[in-house]
Amino acid sequence: MLQVSAQPFRDRAEAGDLLAARLSGLADRDDVVVLALPRGGVPVGYRVARSLRVPLDVFVVRKLGVPGHEELAMGAIASGGVRLINHEVVDNLCIPLTVVDQVTQREKAELARRERLYRDTRPLIPLSGKTVVLVDDGLATGATMRAAATAVRQQGPARIIVAVPVGATSTCQELATEADEVICLRSPDPFVAVGLWYRDFTPTSDHEVRTLLAGNES
Repeated sequence: MLQVSAQPFRDRAEAGDLLAARLSGLADRDDVVVLALPRGGVPVGYRVARSLRVPLDVFVVRKLGVPGHEELAMGAIASGGVRLINHEVVDNLCIPLTVVDQVTQREKAELARRERLYRDTRPLIPLSGKTVVLVDDGLATGATMRAAATAVRQQGPARIIVAVPVGATSTCQELATEADEVICLRSPDPFVAVGLWYRDFTPTSDHEVRTLLAGNES
């Protein structure tokens, strides 16, 4: 895991360019696929895939937020029917299983909507035997990235690399048990939140995701 000085990135594009430089050894390989976690991970992943000249796709993951405190993850779901539960959060907050299931069903509907919107009728790029680079704009709890890595692992890739511009030190370390390699360019202490490490952290829209995916295909 690489860590450099903790200075904010200008925006997601700059973060993607710096991440691509760290991944330059993967350039022009026909066994490499970049999977970006929408929405914020897509502008980062687009710059990585464009620089490496490898395919880009989205891998949809949804956080299961605690009702009333949605930024706190009690789990996550991912394409392929994967669901991971953070039992420590669920148990400490005494969240009933029925509530977890209700949130899961709501997020499943949103996951399906986003897959239709972003991919239209295109199937996910085959991942068997590939080196898969999972990209997001940052890692806080890592719940969504863990769900993504678990779901991707079920598709038989040769290698999974989690690559993010910034993340909490403990989260980046924990993900090393889920992925074959974790690249986290900056692990500031204290971390607080992903958005603090970007000067421009404008939310990524669905339209931007679709535009970047279409641009990668051209």
